[in-house]
Amino acid sequence: MLQGRGVVKPPTGITLDSDFGNGIDSILTLALLRGMMAKGETRLLSQSISKANVKAAQAADAISTFFNGPPVVVQGSPVGGNPEMIGLATNGKMKEDTPVLNAVVPKYSSKVRGVIDTAECSVTMRNILLAQNDLNAIVLVDGPATNAVELMELYGAKPQIVAKVVRLVIAAGAYPNGAAETGIKSDIAAAKKLFAEWPTPIVVVGSEVGEAIPYPGSSIEKDFTWSTAHPVVDAYKAFKPMPYDAPAPGLAAALYAAHPDDGYFKLSEPGTITVQDDGRTKFTPAPGGKHRYLIADPAQKDKITQLYTELVSAKPVARQPFGRGGRGGSGFGGRGGSGALGIGGGRGGSGAGGRGAPPAVIPPPQQ
Repeated sequence: MLQGRGVVKPPTGITLDSDFGNGIDSILTLALLRGMMAKGETRLLSQSISKANVKAAQAADAISTFFNGPPVVVQGSPVGGNPEMIGLATNGKMKEDTPVLNAVVPKYSSKVRGVIDTAECSVTMRNILLAQNDLNAIVLVDGPATNAVELMELYGAKPQIVAKVVRLVIAAGAYPNGAAETGIKSDIAAAKKLFAEWPTPIVVVGSEVGEAIPYPGSSIEKDFTWSTAHPVVDAYKAFKPMPYDAPAPGLAAALYAAHPDDGYFKLSEPGTITVQDDGRTKFTPAPGGKHRYLIADPAQKDKITQLYTELVSAKPVARQPFGRGGRGGSGFGGRGGSGALGIGGGRGGSGAGGRGAPPAVIPPPQQ
């Protein structure tokens, strides 16, 4: 967007990586991001999933399509809806079906038919970050650190991350010194490497924040009545017997990622986080440390809860696609790599190479 002789940056973009469908947290987090995106508060740049189950990609695509509204037919082809190709792990980890996934798939439609309709996680994340303005992106992780570490290890990736990413926000662990948490335990080696080597500041959201400000189960019964069928409602009811409030550190991580300066949470002093061999996390204060963790502020609980419910239950907003890609308008390539948003090929098309390939040559983002 141009304003006078200057250039106005778009809202901060978020690339979301999660163990989508393992629990209800990732479902709520995606819905919250889509709600904020509809209001112009952020941009969801990409989705990548560390759960190696095609149903996870199908469910994520279905929920994003639901929030984006139906596709618009342009010259005989459907565009809009959810144009982004989703990154999906194929390493066999966490491959089991879950009640959450079975509640969404196949009830809600998805264009993902199989692995061929997904992309490689690390390459997808790297290429979309390259297309952003400098220091105008955030990497948001809600689950294992596996894909973020693979991104970091791509050829020449660290300088690119430093140039584009203002911070990494990760929902993992418990602080200041807490019990082992599922996301960390799922890949302890990756968590150790992430906290030791990630090149930008890191803000961590521990399980204690999710427990202090859970998503209220009462919202499921009263705030979604505008729709006779809603994937978030079906997933929430499938996860645990109702009624229950859902601890969701991913929600806090997403809200902070989009609004870091709005005072919703307190921040710890700087320091260093280390991961123990059993998955426990330990925070050591240190001047100039690159790590900090969120602290729930009781005075903000009601305001945050209201934001959670308003955004997660927001009605779909039809969104026109942007970019010059193929089907769906996203420009993502097929399995094995993806072009940057609005640049590469369409479904099954070509993009950057697979894991370990040199970075794609990507022109500056259009304003």
